[in-house]
Amino acid sequence: MKDGIHPNYGLTVVRCGCGNTFSTRSTVPEIKVDICNVCHPFFTGKLKFVDTAGRIEKFKNKFAGAGYASLKKKKAAEAPAS
Repeated sequence: MKDGIHPNYGLTVVRCGCGNTFSTRSTVPEIKVDICNVCHPFFTGKLKFVDTAGRIEKFKNKFAGAGYASLKKKKAAEAPAS
């Protein structure tokens, strides 16, 4: 290897949003992650929605009253005929 062209490869602390920390090796001194093996649903067996932007609530509010559009059209077409 040539001297002076490779990055410094040393110990790194990985910090998760749940509070878990562990050490590994990398070229950066600290890595911040949102999900790790302690809080990920695959490893915990618990279903947990990670919704930082409120997207699930926006979707529920937007489509709460919606149904099948085809059912609404049939009811609207049958109502004037009677």
